[in-house]
Amino acid sequence: MVFRKDICGFICIGMTYAAVIYADYVVTLHMILGSLGENGSIWAPINTVIFNTLIFLLIISHIRAVTCDPGMVPLPSTPIDLKLLHATQQKGGMDGWTVCNKCRTYRPPRAHHCRICGRCIQKMDHHCPWVNNCVGEYNQKFFIMFLFYVGVASTYAIFMTITYWLTHPEFSSNGHDKEKKLMHTIILVVECALFLLFVIAIGCDQVCAILSDATKIEQLIRKDGAQRKLTTTEACSEVFGKGHPAFWLLPFNVSGPRPILRKPMMLETV
Repeated sequence: MVFRKDICGFICIGMTYAAVIYADYVVTLHMILGSLGENGSIWAPINTVIFNTLIFLLIISHIRAVTCDPGMVPLPSTPIDLKLLHATQQKGGMDGWTVCNKCRTYRPPRAHHCRICGRCIQKMDHHCPWVNNCVGEYNQKFFIMFLFYVGVASTYAIFMTITYWLTHPEFSSNGHDKEKKLMHTIILVVECALFLLFVIAIGCDQVCAILSDATKIEQLIRKDGAQRKLTTTEACSEVFGKGHPAFWLLPFNVSGPRPILRKPMMLETV
């Protein structure tokens, strides 16, 4: 388990949970229990279970994305000698491996150094302050799950709010409680719309990165990942796991055993 001591990350995580708690408060207390359940409608408990299940999966996905090791390259017991490194590079035999001058260690292909985490991350896509962690090989699944459930919960909340407005025209009349509910629902719609636009933009980037087998960093520096030709199923399986696609949207199962980092034989003697 990892956790970054980054002020910006702490603020973003606090804002995330404040927004989630507020949305759950407005939907559950003001709309479902406060109005939809007034006549004993069966839709009140159904909507409560559905929305809170989405919130639960959202939180689990976020916690996993925050605390999961994104794929940090292990640090050596003794830093490498940079003079010997240059000699090795000149002779060849790195086999796609590079060296990080900051970590002073060998790193596998497609690994990049994160200045915020202070470590090299395998298949690093970017550092996300909203999860206070890098998005890398081992936690990209949970990050995408977080985006997915934020989008679904936001859409569901907006749909319920619009339905609430249409079925409760008495909002046009005076009354402190009614004005309070109207204010809360307006704030909720604005909040959900902003988060929905945000996760759509980031989610599209993540989908493109998976299908093209090139992380955001590799796209920026115009590297085509490992130059592999993967089918859509193969590309998704590398991120979401080898299990049945029906379980890809669950943030509980891990993607499978982590590969053992093995340096090329020539580097073992350096």
